[in-house]
Amino acid sequence: MLHTLISFRKYNNVYRREDMENSGFCNDNYNSGTSDDDMVDISGATLDFSDDVPQIEGDHFGAVSSSGGVTNGQAKLMDLLDEAVPGVGTYEDFNTIDWVREKSKDRDRHREIAIKSKQSYWALLHSVNDAFSGWLLMLCIGLMSGALAGLIDITAHWMTDLKEGVCLDGFWFNHEHCCWTSKETTFHERDKCPQWRSWAELMVGVSEGAPAYIVNYLMYVCWALLFAFLAVSLVRAFAPYACGSGIPEIKTILSGFIIRGYLGKWTLMIKTITLVLAVSSGLSLGKEGPLVHVACCCANVLCHLFAKYRLNEAKKREVLSAAAAVGVSVAFGAPIGGVLFSLEEVSYYFPLKTLWRSFFAALVAAFTLRSINPFGNSRLVLFYVEFHAPWHLLELAPFVLLGVFGGIWGALFIRANIAWCRRRKTTRLGRYPVLEVVAVTLATAVLAFPNEYTRMSGSELISELFNDCSLLDSSKLCDYVNQDAANITKPSNELPDRPAGAGLHSALWQLSLALLFKMVLTVFTFGMKVPSGLFIPSMAVGAIAGRLLGVGMEQLAYYHHDWPLFKGWCSQGADCITPGLYAMVGATACLGGVTRMTVSLVVIMFELTGGLEYIVPLMAATMTSKWVADALGREGIYEAHIRLNGYPFLEAKEEFGHKTLAMDVMRPRAGGRRGDPPLATLSQEGMTLGEVEALVGGTKFSGFPVVVSQESQRLVGLVLRRDLLISIDNSRKHQEGVVSASRVVFSDPPPPQVENGPPDLKLRSILDLSPFTVTDHTPMEIVVDIFRKLGLRQCLVTHNGRLLGIITKKDILKHMAQMANRDPDSILFN
Repeated sequence: MLHTLISFRKYNNVYRREDMENSGFCNDNYNSGTSDDDMVDISGATLDFSDDVPQIEGDHFGAVSSSGGVTNGQAKLMDLLDEAVPGVGTYEDFNTIDWVREKSKDRDRHREIAIKSKQSYWALLHSVNDAFSGWLLMLCIGLMSGALAGLIDITAHWMTDLKEGVCLDGFWFNHEHCCWTSKETTFHERDKCPQWRSWAELMVGVSEGAPAYIVNYLMYVCWALLFAFLAVSLVRAFAPYACGSGIPEIKTILSGFIIRGYLGKWTLMIKTITLVLAVSSGLSLGKEGPLVHVACCCANVLCHLFAKYRLNEAKKREVLSAAAAVGVSVAFGAPIGGVLFSLEEVSYYFPLKTLWRSFFAALVAAFTLRSINPFGNSRLVLFYVEFHAPWHLLELAPFVLLGVFGGIWGALFIRANIAWCRRRKTTRLGRYPVLEVVAVTLATAVLAFPNEYTRMSGSELISELFNDCSLLDSSKLCDYVNQDAANITKPSNELPDRPAGAGLHSALWQLSLALLFKMVLTVFTFGMKVPSGLFIPSMAVGAIAGRLLGVGMEQLAYYHHDWPLFKGWCSQGADCITPGLYAMVGATACLGGVTRMTVSLVVIMFELTGGLEYIVPLMAATMTSKWVADALGREGIYEAHIRLNGYPFLEAKEEFGHKTLAMDVMRPRAGGRRGDPPLATLSQEGMTLGEVEALVGGTKFSGFPVVVSQESQRLVGLVLRRDLLISIDNSRKHQEGVVSASRVVFSDPPPPQVENGPPDLKLRSILDLSPFTVTDHTPMEIVVDIFRKLGLRQCLVTHNGRLLGIITKKDILKHMAQMANRDPDSILFN
């Protein structure tokens, strides 16, 4: 008895969407008239799908359907046949694909191609084309994603600088490009040139003083509000799926779930535009998570050009896994880390072939981004560092301390952010997404402008914090007192530890305020109705904390070099402590505490910075942050949002340690407990078409077991509701004499035709003769492993061959939630 999960549309060819005011998977409400349990609440508004929604899934093989509660059998069946007989086996929205069936179909396709390739040269060429189509698709994904990432980087940099002023030589130049060719810049004011004018200089003709400060302040706030308002308005009006990070939904889709339109062309276009606007607004967010979503949208759009990926959902998800690697590759310039990120964090099924193709696609994307050179430094990495002092073994203690901080911050951030997102879902706040975004942007801009470390972009801030000071640095973080004039004659990479100057003291106070600013505002920003990534804000928090600790250790070593902690390796006048390294380790620790990444995070960080020799400190901080964060809460931020939204995701990292049996979870429960409706079954020979239509029309189940007879309940197979309805309607249209009195036959060979009776309706071809079954005494830990490793949607429960009930993916998730003392009704989809 397969229960219907969601029906967002009637059975026709057009998926429509009405009133997308608060739609998407960014904490909104979906109204489903046909779910088996409830109306799906995602955040606070009610949604009907009545506009065209781009389909991300192909239409070829079968899965659980979600019928819209067939109350008028004939009318509903006629709607279905708009899809014609090839529609048998297609998937419904918000349901899970059948991995076993998809892989079986792909194997059959390969056998057919192999056989035909031996018969003609044309078939052999087709076989070669089929073999190389996957690599061609990876090439296209890498090129498209790299080009879009470069465009996003360049545009976001320009629009961020637009909040402060404009270039007179050309408004399309950002601040850095505008002053590149200027010969009138000074050493201490290298970012100032006559070609670049602040808004105060343009409006009131002065660059300093209270009037100039007020004008620049107001223009900064106005531009930030404009960018944020445009971003949330475009998302709300045109592509509700374009909000948020996208990684929780990508993980769910890669596990086999279907969210039509989430990876469509319209979502790709709006997400690209609004990502630039959101980053430029100065909100505490990053572009890295959304770039994974953008890359997956590119992959899905390009998949439609290749039939073997367009028509097979399992093959398409292999491509999407590679696209996730491409997204991280173009976000950080880290192709190897991107592949490991896809393998460790997001992918559900990752065969060796996908590993090779992911690496190739990430390589192409990184090469494309490097050719565009959006950072203007002729390097692929985002934060290139060059630390000259080696780290000492005793420094592992503060590195581990940073790991502890990162783990505590990550766990507290997840709890606070989930609590705020839940409040957004369950209160009136969710009904006013534009107002929320504008209010948070206003607070961010007003608080950020007075502090230069919060006014600059997240990437610029991290780059500043990672920097290793030299004599040529004019940054306040490098304002040290040169007590010995002889030090000036030393090479810049051999500068000793020095006492902090007034500028550094001021910078430390500003960084402390920036740390509080980032920690608080990121909680409210992540999850709003704009594209919002979490990598850069988390790294910024850790980098600030690390730089503060690094400067503290540096000053401690300078003033107390005779302490046992420093004696023997840090003599007076030596370059012992590198504060930039502490910033890098802190960034790694905080990002690991929030996402619970390990291997991929370390690889991303050393690719991101070029600091290969600092892998051990990065590993120590990463593992410490993960252990501490796991001790305070088992879920990373993406798993927490998956659970918050009720997605049917079986986490492979979560172990099932309870001693329950299949009979305790199946529906209907043994002994008729829990008020479950009786098991709805079809007889293989004993039912008329009218009886079948009445059963289908009177229930909302998405599949029906077929038994030998209602008395014996001996299992024959399983037929899906969608396949059944399409086949019935096709027979009524094309088979002469089929009426309600016709027998529906699933047996082979069929029974003799009734004399003078209407013709039988033979539906053996749509019957699954090998549904997965377990006995009623099978331990649930084995059942959960079967669902995870085979990607099942349902499994039938038998006793001595007699059908007892069914277990769906949703039943397992509800049972696991109940065992963990969580609300089982929070699982909304199957």
